[in-house]
This record gives sequence, C-alpha cells and structure tokens, in this order.
Amino acid sequence: MHSRKIVVVVKGYPRLSETFIAQELLGLERAGIELVIVALRRPTDGKRHPVHDEIKACVHYLPEYLHEEPLRLVRSALTCFPRAGFRRALGAFVRDLRRDPTRNRIRRFGQALVLAAEWPERAGWLHAHFAHTPASVTRYTSLLRGLPWTCSAHAKDIWTSEDWDLADKLSSARWMVTCTKAGFTHLKSLASGSSRVHLSYHGLDLARFGRFEGDRPPHDGSSRVEPVDILSVGRAVEKKGYDTLLQALALLPRDLAWRFVHAGGGDQLDRLKALAEKLGIAPRISWKGALAQEDVLRLYRDADIFALACRIAADGDRDGLPNVLVEAASQRLICVSTNVSGVPELLTDGETGLLVPPDDPAALARALERTIRHPALRTRLGDAAERHVRTRFDHRSSIGQLKSLFEQEWQATI
Repeated sequence: MHSRKIVVVVKGYPRLSETFIAQELLGLERAGIELVIVALRRPTDGKRHPVHDEIKACVHYLPEYLHEEPLRLVRSALTCFPRAGFRRALGAFVRDLRRDPTRNRIRRFGQALVLAAEWPERAGWLHAHFAHTPASVTRYTSLLRGLPWTCSAHAKDIWTSEDWDLADKLSSARWMVTCTKAGFTHLKSLASGSSRVHLSYHGLDLARFGRFEGDRPPHDGSSRVEPVDILSVGRAVEKKGYDTLLQALALLPRDLAWRFVHAGGGDQLDRLKALAEKLGIAPRISWKGALAQEDVLRLYRDADIFALACRIAADGDRDGLPNVLVEAASQRLICVSTNVSGVPELLTDGETGLLVPPDDPAALARALERTIRHPALRTRLGDAAERHVRTRFDHRSSIGQLKSLFEQEWQATI
C-alpha cells in the first residue's frame, strides 16, 4: 500500500496570482490529506494571502537553475544512478530531449534528480499543478522513484504544450483533472483512455468571500462628482487583454463619468501605463499593483463593474476560467468579459453577465457604456451571477472530487 502523504509539485510558491492552488491545498489538508509542497521557484511576490499562512505543509525548494547549485545536483545524480528507476527516467528524458532540445528540458530532469534524491520521508504519491514544467519534473521523479503520479492542468500549460508532450504525460499519469470544458475536451482527445481525464471546477472558498449585503449607489455616469467605478484584477500579460480594455475605455463617450482601477502585477504594466497616457485616459486610472486577498475583496465591494478582456495570446496561451471573475461575481458585481475558453461556463450573456468577442474594443466599449448608463442592469445581472456562483462554484465540491479520486487510487493499492 502506498503512503497517503502527497508531494505536490508547483512552479512557484507562494504566488498571489495562484490563490486557487493555495485554496485547494488547504482544502485537501482540511480533508485529512498530508501534503509536502515542492516548488521549482522561490517566491517573487512581496505579499502573501492569508490562505498561505493557514497551510501547514512544509515547503521544499528545488534549484531554480542547475548551475547555481552544482554540488547539490551532482550529489543527487550519484544517489539516483544505482537505482532501478534511473535507466527508465533517463530513457524518457532522452526521448523528450530529442523532440524538445532546450535548456528548460534539461533543467526539468535535473530538478527531478534532486527531488528523487531528497525525497520527503513517508511520501508515496506525486501530484503536479500544471501540465507543463511541474508535470515534467513530476513524471521524471515518478520514474526515478517508482511511484504513481497525478496532475491538475489549468490553462497556459494545456494550450502552450505540444500535443505529444501532453499525450505522453496522460499515458503515464493515473489521472489528470482540469478546470474548464474546453481544456477537458482537448485533453480527452489526447488521452489513450477517457477515464484518465476529469473536469473539476476550482470553485471558490465562499467563507472568504461572504455575501456582500451592501447597496451599490445607482450612479449612471452622468455626474463627474459620482463616476461609475470599473475594476479589473489580473496580471498585466498578453492573454488578459488589457490593451483592448484601455482602448475600449478610450472609446467611451466623453461626457460619461467613470474611473478605472487595476489590481495586479505583470511585466506589461509600464507599457499599459504608457498606452493609457497616449489614449488620454491616464487621469481616470488608478494602478494598485499586486494586492493581498483581503484588499482585493474590498475593491470588489467598492466597484460598480468588473471588466476582464480575456483573449488567446499569440503563443496560444489563454485563461481557463479566471478565478477573479468568480470572486467578483460572488460579490454581486456585474462582470463584462469575453467569450474565450471557460468564461462562458460562468457567464451567460444577458443573464449572469455581458460577453463580447475578444480583441474587439468597440464591442467592449458598447457593453461597458450599457452597464455604466443602466444601474438596474448592473444590479440584476450581478445578483444573478452571485446566485450562480453560490450554487455551482463552491470549492468544497472540487475538494471532495479530488479526495475521492485519491481515495480510489489508494484503495486500489491495498
């Protein structure tokens, strides 16, 4: 029987932008599952969410770059070399390297050697969050240690990975879960057996996002003294479509009173601020940077409209179902977004939100103007969205599903 202690491999930890992962880890711990977190990168965010401090699992960091810890790598390689699994893992790595001759691929195998050599005591299972780099390290480690592994796939990892890489991982993992129907359908098409893939929405910890009982003022954009507040939360990266959103804001009628607040980090922030200056809307924008969860919750409650212009990036990267949309909807906040990937699984146009095509500033501007001018519409769709979230997106359902999947595997090994 395999130990029920799970090693969870993540890309970086803790990360402000990956609350859904931390929420899941805490949920599994509360469900009685012992975890060890293994991160490929050290944290870069200056803040933490409260959920990170509630997780009891110890965190183990692998070398982010192999050349920075050569002795650790050599010691690990010497430890793993005599083991039966070394030849199997090396064979898989060499096959992968022929198709993907990159330093990143070499780094993944080196990190797997370190994890296999420094294996946490009593751990008997591997689980990866993201089907790209973390899953590669996890797969090689499973071969080195002769242990089973599973995976949670999300968005970028699915859509920017090569099909051969995903197919290989699906064939060796016991199962893989993903959080949107689009991702589920794609993975299922690559899997040798459809039972290996499961759809599991992250959901939301509704205890942290309690009902908003306040009343939002019926501002309609007609008064400069009482502008309508538009909020967006997300990293400033291509797939979030913030350039499209800024262009849409610039297209709004000049007499319409609005303010825009953005919360989040990201490497495109400076470029977006420059674009806002160029468009002449910079005075109406407040850039908050990365914030902790309690501060973001306050922004949801203070806002009148939530906007997120999701798109498919040039490299195929896209969101699954952005957690921030679920969070905003839980606070009775009307959401205006795009019909990309998993967004329509949360928002139905005209019923629980407004959806427009991606990369269409004019369509987005029309939707925003409509919501700015009609506070009753904001109230109606915001209330409907909240009911939908609290009925269908409680994270306890996802935690229960994951626990059941793990329990089935453990029972099978008895």
